[in-house]
Amino acid sequence: MSVDVVGLGTCNIDFINKVPRLVGIDDEVNVEKLVLSVGGSASNFTVGLSRLNISTGIIARIGNDYFGQLCAKKLCDEGVETQRLLSIDAPTGMVFIAVDPPGERSMYSFMGANAEFKLLKEDIDYIKSSKVLHITGMYREVFEEASRYANFLSLNPGTLLSEYGIDELSKPIKRSNVIFLNKKEVEILTGENLKNGTQALLDNGAKMVVVTCGKEGANLYTKDEIIHSPVKETAALDTTGAGDSFAAGFIAAYINDKKLKECLDFANTVASSCVGKIGAMNVSRACDLDI
Repeated sequence: MSVDVVGLGTCNIDFINKVPRLVGIDDEVNVEKLVLSVGGSASNFTVGLSRLNISTGIIARIGNDYFGQLCAKKLCDEGVETQRLLSIDAPTGMVFIAVDPPGERSMYSFMGANAEFKLLKEDIDYIKSSKVLHITGMYREVFEEASRYANFLSLNPGTLLSEYGIDELSKPIKRSNVIFLNKKEVEILTGENLKNGTQALLDNGAKMVVVTCGKEGANLYTKDEIIHSPVKETAALDTTGAGDSFAAGFIAAYINDKKLKECLDFANTVASSCVGKIGAMNVSRACDLDI
């Protein structure tokens, strides 16, 4: 079954702890609220897109365990195509997240089944049959290999992959149609400030670079222009999944042939709908948004 967009990356169970403050060494606080939810960058992205009425499938690995069953059921219930969500003999990945009152967070990740990911022929065929491949939260070797087969390549390397640097990731960057980063990740990936770093990515072959800058909004860079979109005033309870939601909003608008400024504005709107609640999968549905 072919879909418009395929998300390749992690699928986890998130244990989200609402705390009065983030702790340091030899410190302790009470957890005010504990939420268990399905998460992981690929899960967050594909559920966000499905809620925006884009046909979407996921390529990921989960454990053959209770948590894996929860992940598979949630994604199916959300309308995400799961034929390449494979159960393997390893525990499902887990992330333990602490969120403070302003919505900032700290995270501890157990990769579990995600660490056993190997790209199979059936995964490659699935990628080739889709319009867009979005890779997020995946190992460098898979990141590079999967990028070869995309018809339109969307990358969200995150902090861990960005640490490899622009030279190590040069091949997928050159193949990319759009790269999603936050301001800090631009500096980590390129070793440069925002202006010089985005230019380095464009010089390396990226067609578009989209950078989220927190309360300052988001910028889109091409060789010909810079587009800015201010962020909407929103009380942030939890920023978990906001970047994945932003990317989902952008790709949804792009698939619907919106202009780049409209894509950026809509991405901000979708991300804002996510951060007002605890958990990574709080994106509003298309019927409640203007698209």
